[in-house]
Amino acid sequence: MAIDTKDLELKLIRRSAGVELDLDPLQGLWTEAQYLVLSNQTSHLIEFTDGDIEVLPMPTRKHQVILALLYELFVGFLRPRGGKVLFAPLRLQVRSNAYREPDLLLLLDANDPRNQNAFWLGADLVAEIVSADDPERDTKTKRADYAEAQIPEYWILNPLDETITVLKLDGDAYAEHGVFRRGGAAASALLEGFAVPVDEVFDAA
Repeated sequence: MAIDTKDLELKLIRRSAGVELDLDPLQGLWTEAQYLVLSNQTSHLIEFTDGDIEVLPMPTRKHQVILALLYELFVGFLRPRGGKVLFAPLRLQVRSNAYREPDLLLLLDANDPRNQNAFWLGADLVAEIVSADDPERDTKTKRADYAEAQIPEYWILNPLDETITVLKLDGDAYAEHGVFRRGGAAASALLEGFAVPVDEVFDAA
């Protein structure tokens, strides 16, 4: 089985049997259990919110280069301190009936009980690399989702304007810890002493 998102249509295809089933009419009707089964059976990144599923675009080379560098930097800092850093695809439950697939997610303690095999039950920090197809998915929608999940810090890396925004949870919403541009370094509020040179991130791609 595969997911085809051509022309923004959601379809389930079994090419060997010549079957193409349009799933768009099912939007709003998906259950959490059905989403978990579906996302287990495809290599596509699929997110789920209250009965709706969204198939994310295939990452570009530039996206993956930035992600690889970011992962290396976070792992180099956090692994010696006992933390765990992972990257997509890995489902993150942000609340009941809602799952996201952050580009990068971490826990300060690798033995944190939220570190589950099928999907994580939370995170201490998540990061997203903004996709050109729908920038507001990362800058607005997921900002609200991750705040609702009470994730202490959210990094938004935006290749479109070459900025790194670091958000710190303040009650039920995020406040800007900083918007970092070329010539500077994006500093974490959560991880004391951790900073990422902005030039290094966007020159890598």
